[in-house]
Order: sequence, then C-alpha cells, then structure tokens
Amino acid sequence: MSDKELFCRVFLDTHDRYRPAVIPWPRLAPDALQRLVSLPIWDIAVATEGNAALRMECYAEVADDPLVREAVALNAFEERRHKEVLSHMVRFYGIPLKPEGTYERPKDPEWAFLRTGYGEIMDSFFGFGLFALAKRSGFFPPELVEVFEPVIQEEARHNLFFVNWLAWERRRRGTLGQIPFLLRCAAALVVQAWSRLGTAKEVDGDNFTRTGGQAIGVGLDAGEFLALCLAEHDRRMARYDRRLRRPRLMPAVARLALRFMKPRRVTVAQEEGARL
Repeated sequence: MSDKELFCRVFLDTHDRYRPAVIPWPRLAPDALQRLVSLPIWDIAVATEGNAALRMECYAEVADDPLVREAVALNAFEERRHKEVLSHMVRFYGIPLKPEGTYERPKDPEWAFLRTGYGEIMDSFFGFGLFALAKRSGFFPPELVEVFEPVIQEEARHNLFFVNWLAWERRRRGTLGQIPFLLRCAAALVVQAWSRLGTAKEVDGDNFTRTGGQAIGVGLDAGEFLALCLAEHDRRMARYDRRLRRPRLMPAVARLALRFMKPRRVTVAQEEGARL
C-alpha cells in the first residue's frame, strides 16, 4: 500500500457515522446551563466550522487525485457536521447567536485548504487541553462531555490527514516543484500563526481557543497547561496507524517552551494529563 493509500484509507475507514439530529442532549442543572450559555465562543465556533467546511469542499472540487478528493470531501462533510452539532446544541439550550453571515467561496482553494489545515492544527492542540480541563474541573457535565468527545477526536483525525497530505503533496511535486509549494506552506503557517498571536483583539474570526480558556477559568499556569496539551495530543493520536506521520509543529513548540518553565509544575501537569 502506498503512502497516499494508507493515509486516505485510514481517514476514510475511521469515519464515525454519528448523526447530529439524533444526539440526546442532556438536561442541565441551572448553574451548568448558565456556564454553557455564558461561554463567549459559540458565534465564532459556528462560523469557524462553516468556513472550514466550505474551504474543504472547494479544495475537493479541484483535487486531481480521486482518492484524495474522496477523503477531502469527507473532511468537508465532517466539518459541516461539526457546525450542525453546534447549531443543534445552541437551539436546544437556547443560546443566543448573532445572525449568521454568508460564507464566501475562496478564489484559491489550495491556499484556503492550507490555511484551514494549519489553523486547525494550532487550535486543536490547545483545544485538546481545554477540553480536558473542562472535563476535569466539571465545567461541563459528564453527559455533555460524552456528546462532544467524537467531535474533538475528529479534529485530531483531521490534523493527521492534513500533515500526511502535506508530505505526499511535497513528494509528488519533485525536488524543484516542491519549492514554491513549501514557500506557500510557510506563508500559510505564518498567516495563521499571526492571527493567533494577536493580543486582546483577534486578528480574524478563526481563533476561539484563547477566549474559551479564559471563560473556563481553570487555574493552571502556562507550563502545566502546555504539558496537558502535549499529553492529550499524544493520547488522541496514539489510536491511529503508527506508520502515519503525526503533527509535529505544535508539540515541538510546546516542548521548547517547556524547557524554560518550572520543571516541577510541568511534571505534575504531565502526570495529571496522562490520567485523563
């Protein structure tokens, strides 16, 4: 089996067929409902998933390899399904949202696909940690955590597909042909990193991880949180075929940062994260 067949088949074969319309949303106690409603992330979350779905769909339309096209189309379906999950949730719990804007088709599908992929890698890395914190702290009731678990795991799977697609795309372009592609990847990475390094004001609407973390309000220092994100990242990636590449960017950045942080606090966070 070729590398392309491996990462596409793993992606296609691990598709979870859950249906948002039949999710049994749990009834929440008044305090838990208030915590959920007060999170300032739902407008951005819905828009993020809607944009991601459209960008994936547009790239699937122009992908020249049939198997890759099938996998990217499934990725788009799953992104749109994430949006459906959120839409059903906000209706069920009466969470007010701003009127949803229109989603514009990208003029350059490959550029949009690259930006979306790198953005999800960054957001998911911290999202894994935030989800674990919310679970550990009881911010979300266990029944609600269980509902969102497939969605969070699906993001890990999307990241796995993206990094393996990147490696395959580089190889098939050859030594000289991959140079402009690598430059384009670097540009997409810088754009997405810049959008997530803004201070209080967000540069674009893609980043809701930071805002959600402030709202959850769980008391961990930066080192503990990074260690927890690493532990959760590794745990979620461990269930897939070992022959596949794993995302390396965010784990490498986190490990570098952890070298300059207090080792005792980091060790505690790593141990706690591994037990989740």
